[in-house]
Amino acid sequence: MAVRIRFARHGVRNNPFFHIVAINARKKRDGKPLEKLGTYSPHPNIKEGAKHITLDFARTKYWLGVGAQPTDGVRFLLERAGLLPPRPLHPKVKRSPAAAAAAAAAAAASSAESQPKA
Repeated sequence: MAVRIRFARHGVRNNPFFHIVAINARKKRDGKPLEKLGTYSPHPNIKEGAKHITLDFARTKYWLGVGAQPTDGVRFLLERAGLLPPRPLHPKVKRSPAAAAAAAAAAAASSAESQPKA
């Protein structure tokens, strides 16, 4: 069973409120979760000016430990909370040796063309 950690939308129109849940990947967005891990309110509080996030760290670590995959939005929150390491800004792309040689040759040819002739 593939488990995802994702948002389940609650609240009213134009004022969403999300539960952070561990749920089977094949279930609907608002389906019955395996476990509720926390809440997230994307709209800042007028008085405090901050977004409210609650998270059960122990249970979230457990689900990550057994292989649950967070969605992109939840991954961002977990990175900010310190539960996941931050992703690199520019991931290195692995290329085959032939593609790397072709790219190097193209770069060398373009730099040779840009050289002024004497």
